Amino acid sequence: MSMDGRFSIFILSSNRLFRESVERTVRKKPHLDLKGAQSIQADSTHEIVSSGAEILVTDSLRFILETKEWRAQSTTERCRLKVVLVAMDDDKKHFLRAVKQGVLGYVLQDSPAIEVIDAIRAVGRGEAICPRHFTRVLFDCVASQSLDLPNARTRQQWDLTRREQQLIPMIGSGMTNKEIAAQFSLSEQTVKNHLHRILRKVGVARRLEAFEACQTESITL
Repeated sequence: MSMDGRFSIFILSSNRLFRESVERTVRKKPHLDLKGAQSIQADSTHEIVSSGAEILVTDSLRFILETKEWRAQSTTERCRLKVVLVAMDDDKKHFLRAVKQGVLGYVLQDSPAIEVIDAIRAVGRGEAICPRHFTRVLFDCVASQSLDLPNARTRQQWDLTRREQQLIPMIGSGMTNKEIAAQFSLSEQTVKNHLHRILRKVGVARRLEAFEACQTESITL
């Protein structure tokens, strides 16, 4: 934020109508300072960074995920430049991938212009914003990752593979085979095979017993 409380914005979109629509909306807001607006090009990362903008507004998740120049930025530069994704699909996998890349704003398709502006303001203030129903997605994701993984001694005892270790907290959180498969982009049958091997290695008959055995081992050792 500048000394006068204005947020500087750069708009990136290959959809001309969309880009111009957001540009018009931004220009009407006295607290927003438009630094640039362009379609996605080979030098887009350079243009964004050199503009000095604080906030990047774009409708391209692919640019954030796949552009080598963008991903090659230093950690300091990426932390300085905040990203708001707009016109996004209502897809939790896309949402989580965006969050993992440091995106702070996620606005869905067909959202009114005021929601885009509200997202820019929130991110400019140092907040993060997403559709309300994605809040649960974040909670579930953190919960599944925060449950204790088997400790080193446990892994050695049962010879669990890395993938099998990853499945243990998901079992404990109550995720179904279908949900686990979606999380790792696997087939349900592959998940079933992993679970069968976990049960055999741990020596239990039920999946929850496998999780409890790993938890007990982690607590007592």
